[in-house]
Amino acid sequence: MTPVAPEDSVFEVPPRSFWQALRDLAVSAIVVTAIALIVSFIAAASAHAQTKGKGELRIGYQKSASLFVLQKAQGTLEKKLAPLGFGVKWVEFPAGPQLLEGLNVGAVDVGYVGEAPPIFAQAAGAKFVYFGYDPAAPRAEAILVTKDSPIASVADLKGKKVALNKGSNVHYLLVKQLEKNGLKLSDIQPVYLAPADGRAAFESKNVDAWVIWDPFQAAAEKATGARVLADGTPGVVNNYQYYLGERGFVKNNPKVIDALFADSVEQGIWLKKNLRQAAELIAPLQGLPVDVVELALRRYEFNVKPITAAVAADQQQIADTFHALKLIPKPIKVSDAVVTAQP
Repeated sequence: MTPVAPEDSVFEVPPRSFWQALRDLAVSAIVVTAIALIVSFIAAASAHAQTKGKGELRIGYQKSASLFVLQKAQGTLEKKLAPLGFGVKWVEFPAGPQLLEGLNVGAVDVGYVGEAPPIFAQAAGAKFVYFGYDPAAPRAEAILVTKDSPIASVADLKGKKVALNKGSNVHYLLVKQLEKNGLKLSDIQPVYLAPADGRAAFESKNVDAWVIWDPFQAAAEKATGARVLADGTPGVVNNYQYYLGERGFVKNNPKVIDALFADSVEQGIWLKKNLRQAAELIAPLQGLPVDVVELALRRYEFNVKPITAAVAADQQQIADTFHALKLIPKPIKVSDAVVTAQP
């Protein structure tokens, strides 16, 4: 039998049946819509019930942040936060300034950086707070010279070309080391270069010295035999590392912050007791040789603590120095960005 076209079937239906069909169709549509709404409401309510009390800790990190790289690879923090109903999202950034911007715009809840990036971010009006720090690591940044360089002391840098990353932790190290040896920044020729370009200039001897931090420092030592002319010791700089966060998140989620601290301390202790094994886990994730990572790990301490008044004062000194050097446009008060400064 040849099927009848729909338009033909309409004209063959008696008018009364036609309107009856429309009425039935309308009723059916109302019923279907109502059922759909009910199902949708039940599904939404179920989803809300399932996610109620759950959250996500979004962590900003850099590949050079070895402890975070280890924690991410091991999944230990996820286990710590699971009982609190929190998951973890790791967000990688190429450097500290970009991480601070991510924190400022709400892309992450917490992050881990060195001393300089938060100073520049606060001067630019970024919203964040310091809530933790790792102990001083003064040997994890240094002024390097080539293994055959005639330069024997920081005083010998007078008139020489020195490569460094402008506005970074090592900028402060250089200023303080020059001061210690009776020199000012104007007594040398600073050449502002990013780490990769700095190493190229250093190896080609287009500069006389290079001020750099780990793991780039360790890589230069291992690959080229570079010699440490001076580092942050003794008592020249502390080179703290900071845990930063969005103020509201840190204030409203103390148990999450406690879990982050606990896991960081535990993994830091394991790392220091098992340096070679830790380096073997971290090295492929950082794209560096195991020996380089192991050397860098030796120069850091991993034992996060709440910010103290003394640590905040140290950071304030760096901020004041950067302002005096006109690296930041206005003075800042570091304590304004500290959650709790303890004695």
